[in-house]
Amino acid sequence: MTSQPFFRSRWVPRPAHVTELGLDAGLPGGFRAAGVAAGIKPSGRPDVGLLVNDSSEPVSAARFTASGAAAAPVLLSQERCRLEALRAVLVNSGCANAATGRRGLDDAAKTQGAAALAAGVDPAEVALASTGGISQFLPVEKVLKGILEARAGLDRGGDGAFQGAIQTTDAIEKRANLEVALPGGTVRLSAQCKGAGMISPNFATMLCFVETDAAIGAETADLLLGVCVKRSFDRASVDGQLSTNDTAILMASGASGVTVAPESEDELRFGEALDALLRQLAVMMVVDGEGAARAARVVVSGGLQENVEVAARAVANSPLVKAALHGGDPNWGRIVQAVGGVLGGLGLVQAPLAVDVTIEGMQVCSAGGAIPYDEAELDRLVQREEVEYEVALPGEGAETEVFFSDLSKEYVEFNSAYTT
Repeated sequence: MTSQPFFRSRWVPRPAHVTELGLDAGLPGGFRAAGVAAGIKPSGRPDVGLLVNDSSEPVSAARFTASGAAAAPVLLSQERCRLEALRAVLVNSGCANAATGRRGLDDAAKTQGAAALAAGVDPAEVALASTGGISQFLPVEKVLKGILEARAGLDRGGDGAFQGAIQTTDAIEKRANLEVALPGGTVRLSAQCKGAGMISPNFATMLCFVETDAAIGAETADLLLGVCVKRSFDRASVDGQLSTNDTAILMASGASGVTVAPESEDELRFGEALDALLRQLAVMMVVDGEGAARAARVVVSGGLQENVEVAARAVANSPLVKAALHGGDPNWGRIVQAVGGVLGGLGLVQAPLAVDVTIEGMQVCSAGGAIPYDEAELDRLVQREEVEYEVALPGEGAETEVFFSDLSKEYVEFNSAYTT
């Protein structure tokens, strides 16, 4: 059986200067990783991972959840880490260490110190990431045991095991190894990502770690990660729920010797590759939404950025729209209802709203009213695995998009029994 290409969505074309490498290609130069089963998950699957940058001059950037209930590993990483020069990441799955108070912070600090010793770095150079059930205390002894085992298994080809250690309810692996041709030379990009439920824009419930052997400055890394996160993980929604543990980290080793200078053609092309990488990962999270059968993209345009953002998220998070998507039902009235409800409810527009709606390239609504269209053809078009909706509000100049998944019986069944 031939494996699928990484760039598999029509919404994320592969840049011409990017080549997909096999999943067995290993990490970029300067990086080692490992993943082990430490007994946190009852399933016995891998649950502790360690990622190390061996560079003498590491560069990194990070983004975290906007939740007011941020988990202990997020809080500790933000407060104690040198996020622009991380040398290692310790991750565990099976326990989010969220809503655990002072004990959660103390437990996170203990594991951070142990990971620093294992990697031979300063604790402030070790970021933490956890994923799993909220309100459960971190099984520190199991994590410490896992760190020792992971240290022994650190290897440039350890990204697959590391990937396994970060996954929870994921049904598909979200991992990539890319080669990027820049004017100054060729560099590598690798990524390991997890996320399938509790996903909402701003930004998705996920862990994502990106490694490159390019030589980039801290300001460039921070700028590129920030821009690309806003165009990818900020644009993904499965269930409209903002997680406590969201973490995205970009790490650079400089091992290739290829410098990505600010405001250069190298920076532009590197940014295009990073952008495509993260956008495809975001779509993969939506496709992997717990119980999902279809993915969709809603593109909203209009005169005011606030209006298009609110409208796009209203469509993406509407249970009625998502249920119609799941059933392959072109019930565009639900889109009008979602848009009109949120814009009118917030006092952003007055009735009647002159909205246009197009589904899979077929316009079905003009200026807020129904127009003739080929219903049989539209019924066929919405049976696709990827469905696109376009919503045009009055005015021009603003536009946004959100990727989202359907709402299925399986999603309800899974989450009704998540902790049992």
